Amino acid sequence: MSDHLPADHPFVQKPKIGVVLLNLGTPDATDYWSVRRYLKEFLSDQRVIETPKWLWWPILNLVILSVRPQKSGHAYEQIWDKEKNESPLRVITRNQTEALAARLAGHDDIVVDFAMRYGNPSTRSVLEKMQAAGCHKILLVPLYPQYSATTTATANDKAFDALAKMRWQPAVRTAPAYFEDAKYIETLGNSIRDGVAALDFEPDLVITSYHGMPVEYLQRGDPYHCQCYKTTRLVREYLGWDKSRIMVTFQSRFGPSKWLEPYTDVTLEALPGKGVKKVAILAPAFSADCIETLEEIAMQGKETFMEAGGEKFAYIPCLNDSPGGIDMIEAMVRRELSGWL
Repeated sequence: MSDHLPADHPFVQKPKIGVVLLNLGTPDATDYWSVRRYLKEFLSDQRVIETPKWLWWPILNLVILSVRPQKSGHAYEQIWDKEKNESPLRVITRNQTEALAARLAGHDDIVVDFAMRYGNPSTRSVLEKMQAAGCHKILLVPLYPQYSATTTATANDKAFDALAKMRWQPAVRTAPAYFEDAKYIETLGNSIRDGVAALDFEPDLVITSYHGMPVEYLQRGDPYHCQCYKTTRLVREYLGWDKSRIMVTFQSRFGPSKWLEPYTDVTLEALPGKGVKKVAILAPAFSADCIETLEEIAMQGKETFMEAGGEKFAYIPCLNDSPGGIDMIEAMVRRELSGWL
């Protein structure tokens, strides 16, 4: 390209296409200040907490950020990858990125990277790096199967904020939610089938536990609730299971308001009393295992269930960087890059 430019012309990068996998985020460490910085950014997002700022600011800064970092830091300690000194979410998302880059290696004009909505690597830093590398077109891929304003929308918002400060913006596409995508349903269904088959017991019930949200958000038009139920229904139909064999619950509620029900923890506590004493559980709203799956479900959830009289409990991992999971991400990315490649 530079051969056709005047000798004194600044260097021009060969045009490239960027693919950015977007995930929620993670603290950089488990100490008080690292977790506090992360929680402050996360809980200051008005997509996540829609309480008026004048009311929420003192609650967040004077109460929550005084006590919650210690509790969350302890929880992160339980699942922290000591070898890499990173959270599992960052480790897995990096692995997904490297695996996808290897799948797309035949296209030397594609740059693949990942960014976090909260924490590091920040969305802005990754987009600026891609622009500097010559990416004139960028595909944003929020790794959330089900759409919500609290996840997909805010991940895209952060990217758009960075784009708004660029003089020369790249062309941008955003990948849609894939909660009913045939490849996703097949991959998720296979992971459930294989996960159950690998157990040393037959579950009385399989639970699909999705991250919760305030009911008020549903009433305001967020489609997340319906998409969660549709994912489980499609997976059940793919597996050919009876309705009584799999159910939907919602986890991770926060604060005093009413959240989507049934609650995962309440359900796990009640099931043994109803004769359901062997369960397998998974979290289809997450593309990578993280604190909400490894600590809240696999550890706390098991403790709740067993103390209530349960006999067998198993957690089935997220798709993570499994071959099937990467197959699914690759298929989605190739589809969304149609016309650009």
